[in-house]
Amino acid sequence: MAGTAPIVIKRKAAAHGGHHGGAWKVAYADFVTAMMALFIVLWLMNSTKEIQEAVGGYFKDPAGTSKRAGSGETGAGDSFTLSKDNMDKLKEELQKAIRKSVNFDKLKDQIEMTITPEGLRIELLETDTGTFFQSGVAAPTENGKDILIKLAQEVGKLPNKVSIEGHTDSRAFASGVNYGNWELSADRANTARRLMQQNGLGAQQVTQVRGYADQRLRKPKNPEAASNRRISLIVQYLGKPEAQETPKR
Repeated sequence: MAGTAPIVIKRKAAAHGGHHGGAWKVAYADFVTAMMALFIVLWLMNSTKEIQEAVGGYFKDPAGTSKRAGSGETGAGDSFTLSKDNMDKLKEELQKAIRKSVNFDKLKDQIEMTITPEGLRIELLETDTGTFFQSGVAAPTENGKDILIKLAQEVGKLPNKVSIEGHTDSRAFASGVNYGNWELSADRANTARRLMQQNGLGAQQVTQVRGYADQRLRKPKNPEAASNRRISLIVQYLGKPEAQETPKR
């Protein structure tokens, strides 16, 4: 009809994706991250053992405060700080290393490791036949050299300080000889120190070399027992790092 205004219907275009927002960006970022992780894993699988251990050590200890105990041959190569809480792990690592000694089956009852308030104490106990040192002699036997070198190679990888002790039984030397148990115990400890430092023990690792003669008998009720003659290696606990003082303003 004339004069009637036309009816105009306006339709709004649907806004596709309005309800999705930026979700696709998050999903894409997750996908890219996963692909990067995959590429890193593939790269590590084809890298050298040194790189693999270095990367693994970083994620276990980003601050770099721990030291690697043991080697790839003696254990898993995990990084850990040697303290009172986990000195037993060092004990296990050293026991594994010593088991690889040629004569371990014959010597296992004469090598004792105990965790003490001072640290890990490793003792080489003598027998009547002189397994590690012949009676009255400061130079080690072949068995003594083998074990001391093996210990030096492992303990030398640690940041811990070490002390070495020499002990004797109460048998006196022949009268008129200007040499006794004091000299012998100190000489054996110093000989052990010299041999170990020539085979892996750090030049600054040894803090003390002690000769006790027969003053610390292992078997006081049997002062002439062979096991009183021994060399003791003490791997000391790591001291806590000193806190830096906050400067006064």
